[in-house]
Amino acid sequence: MGRKKNIFLDAFGTPHILKRFIIFVLGSISYSRYNGFNKLKIKGTENISSLPDRNVLFVSNHQTYFADVSAMYHVFSSVKNGFQNSIHNPIYLLNPKIDMYYVAAKETMQKGLLTRLFALAGAVTVKRTWREAGKTINRKVDLKEIDNIEKALDQGWVITFPQGTTTAFAPGRKGTAHIIKNQKPIVIPVVIDGFRRAYDKKGLLIKKRGVEQSMTFKPPMNIDYENDSTKKIIDDIMDAIEQSEKFIKVKPLESKVKNK
Repeated sequence: MGRKKNIFLDAFGTPHILKRFIIFVLGSISYSRYNGFNKLKIKGTENISSLPDRNVLFVSNHQTYFADVSAMYHVFSSVKNGFQNSIHNPIYLLNPKIDMYYVAAKETMQKGLLTRLFALAGAVTVKRTWREAGKTINRKVDLKEIDNIEKALDQGWVITFPQGTTTAFAPGRKGTAHIIKNQKPIVIPVVIDGFRRAYDKKGLLIKKRGVEQSMTFKPPMNIDYENDSTKKIIDDIMDAIEQSEKFIKVKPLESKVKNK
């Protein structure tokens, strides 16, 4: 902690005015995906409406590359403007939440002009340590990338997907727990559903209309930063985002429905 916040630039030097413009444009384009031909059912925003403006980590399950994060930008901006459990009034796009970031795979964010535009909205890119270009690898964690995530936490809210994949019920990665023990953020679990049925794996193409998507924000997790092991923290996170083994029987459809 202790990094000074710049009122004109984000944690990585992107001008706030540019981020506002990008979020407004992308939000205007994507709005009907969540409050038009598809509907987003939101619960629990009372758990995030009074959070501090920095050092908050959202941990979520993951169903598409971009549609999940895009929906969260809508919800966070709506909450910022005083709305609860609703994105019905898109006036919030004129005053979006810009001090937020999301962790994304570097190879995904460098594949084209559109993804590079998405990255400017707040991506903290990391190199996967276990997979690249569809192949299994074994790469050491880049400590600079960890520092970038902590830098983003110093400046605002960060969204991360501890499974690191859109595959349902995949195991959580302990890197998230290491960041939590070191940075001691408020940790908010998020459970999403319906995105896998509505969109392709990237979250850009629409597969089905009339899908009710859901996003639930749970209360902050109770974490003993000093004494809880990284295993306990990641196990508790997987329970909180309903991706541990005990939820496989509860959510059999999600385990079977996968993107091609």
